[in-house]
Amino acid sequence: MTPSAQKVALVTGAARGIGLAAAKRFLADGWRVALLDIEGALLESAVAALKQPNDTLALTCDVSDAAGVAAAIAAIANRFGRLDALVNNAGTAVFAPVLETSDADWTRIMAVNLTGPFLCTKAAAPLMRENGGAIVNITSISAVRASTLRSAYGTSKAGLAHLTKQLAVELASLGIRVNGVAPGPVETAMAKAVHTPEIRADYHDAIPLNRYGLEEELAEAIFFLCSDRSSYITGQILAVDGGFDAAGIGLPTLRGQRRNG
Repeated sequence: MTPSAQKVALVTGAARGIGLAAAKRFLADGWRVALLDIEGALLESAVAALKQPNDTLALTCDVSDAAGVAAAIAAIANRFGRLDALVNNAGTAVFAPVLETSDADWTRIMAVNLTGPFLCTKAAAPLMRENGGAIVNITSISAVRASTLRSAYGTSKAGLAHLTKQLAVELASLGIRVNGVAPGPVETAMAKAVHTPEIRADYHDAIPLNRYGLEEELAEAIFFLCSDRSSYITGQILAVDGGFDAAGIGLPTLRGQRRNG
């Protein structure tokens, strides 16, 4: 099929939180958006609420499933005929001491947070190379600073940060830029659910801007790195954390909490 000149983005983990905020930001600028998430019912509800059926496509998929990812990319090609941006946002976490982190949890975290972006990139690049484009991987401040309870999560995100640089070098010849966004504490439903008032107070003391980030602020950074305004930026990790990492203060501890996205 002949592709439209209207740009297309694929956002994973898009049923809520940062992923959904990113999808909305692309739509606001006139892009069409494929929203992918493992939680099908939640995704369908989120896409319906956007009320832009001609510009959106809901894809239920586990990003660690290579066949499912390939089918999702094929659906995007069939529906929109092109792909200009990939946002690897889907992620999961279990916050626990290393000796209490199960083998199954470790394997699942690596599969979603590191293998998932690899599979999505590998499947998307052949379609993206037709017009060039950009990939943004959502890493974390936990990728660059060690703390308790994050041996699996932090390691997966550190791997993703390096994969970002590796992909930037390898995909440049295809006209594809690859960057990362490293969020600090963000005002998401997950944060509100698992961060106690004491932890939130500790975080606020450690953040120079003295507040959690907003999903929309992360979405703006993601959109910028996918836009033509960042046409000479690749292989970079942009910390969007209110100065948290610059302050060099240790992370508060969470115990036994789990997140999926």
